[in-house]
Amino acid sequence: MNPVLLSVSVMLILALLRVNVVVALTFSALLGGLMGGLSLTDTIQAFEGGLGGGATTALSYAMLGAFAVAISKSGITDVLAQKIIQRLTGSQNSRAITSVKYTVITILGLLAISSQNLIPVHIAFIPIIIPPLLHVFAKLKLDRRLIACVLTFGLVTPYMILPIGFGGIFLNNILLKNLHENGLNITASQVPEAMILPALGMVFGLLVAVFISYRKPRVYCDEKILAAEPEHKVINMRHVYIAVIAIFAVLGSQLYSGSMIVGALVGFMVFTFTGVIKWKETHDVFTKGVHMMAMIGFIMIAAAGFAAVMKATGSVETLVHSLTDIIGNNKPLAAFLMLVVGLLVTMGIGSSFSTIPILATIYVPLCLSFGFSAMATVAIVGTAAALGDAGSPASDSTLGPTSGLNADGQHDHIWDSVVPTFLHYNLPLIAAGWLAAMIL
Repeated sequence: MNPVLLSVSVMLILALLRVNVVVALTFSALLGGLMGGLSLTDTIQAFEGGLGGGATTALSYAMLGAFAVAISKSGITDVLAQKIIQRLTGSQNSRAITSVKYTVITILGLLAISSQNLIPVHIAFIPIIIPPLLHVFAKLKLDRRLIACVLTFGLVTPYMILPIGFGGIFLNNILLKNLHENGLNITASQVPEAMILPALGMVFGLLVAVFISYRKPRVYCDEKILAAEPEHKVINMRHVYIAVIAIFAVLGSQLYSGSMIVGALVGFMVFTFTGVIKWKETHDVFTKGVHMMAMIGFIMIAAAGFAAVMKATGSVETLVHSLTDIIGNNKPLAAFLMLVVGLLVTMGIGSSFSTIPILATIYVPLCLSFGFSAMATVAIVGTAAALGDAGSPASDSTLGPTSGLNADGQHDHIWDSVVPTFLHYNLPLIAAGWLAAMIL
């Protein structure tokens, strides 16, 4: 069996069996390296050499966690939650409750979408906004798997079709650049056009999640939610106003510097210098933030090591070339298998942005040899890279929602974030990407 296929399969099986994702990634990386012909020493060196690639992300998550704890202490998120609860209190009108429910879902979806382009903070808003709203979700009996699907949709779909913010990086700086480097004649305006149909697959998955799969009420334990919430005294409006200033400071500094670390640090220092957080409390607040986000950070570090081992074995290229014997001259089968391989590779690496340079090198010549048009080639490469981003245990598109929804320990990363997003997005993406390859 191909080392990539074996290692990704083992990683997913271990994760589904509730083995810690860091352990699953590390074990699978070592197994894949050995099966790929590397010695144990070379495998370990490749894994350890790749760990540094996830260090920046891990520190970003730690700083975001500290800022999230700081902003929760200011009381601003309590004001938001209280206003929603006040609207619900005393109302037994099911139509009114349904209206509030879908309003909350819509707002969260728009926040996630805008985090990719209008205000490109990516997942930074999730650990700040979501934990204080868990009580609201419980009161509305909202299934958190639905919220995970809504957030993941907003984190993934915009970069597939909108060449702004992270979409500009994905479509122009990475996808278009790698397509050109591998000999495909395509213009910048054609790239998002080729990705419209795959993006509609994401829309279909979202509609199924909202109106069919997770429409029914789900009950969560209020005691666990309350235990996870920081204790608040009477809300100090001065602190709330400072929190607003801190949020704008975070957004501004992140946009200026391009770093989530700098943005979160600036916000944290605003709270400290204005007295919302006392100097002697900074250690405890930062420790709580790290505790909140530590597991996600370690998963991202382990994923970077996993990706380094897979690249060192050269097994992705071997896997794709071995498909040519199976495909023959079957063009529809070629498109389908290329998308499936993209799904496996991205689920292992955890990032569609990091997958494109690997896939484009192999897929562009392969697509041209099968007679796919330039637009169809864009759809295949772009969709193959995006596949798995929404359903990978190591992707920030699933880790981000989990960071907020699991603040009280009632949202499992694998079964409540990864599996729902895999089923609702990756399967429609394969179908939509294959259809795009056939008709473009």
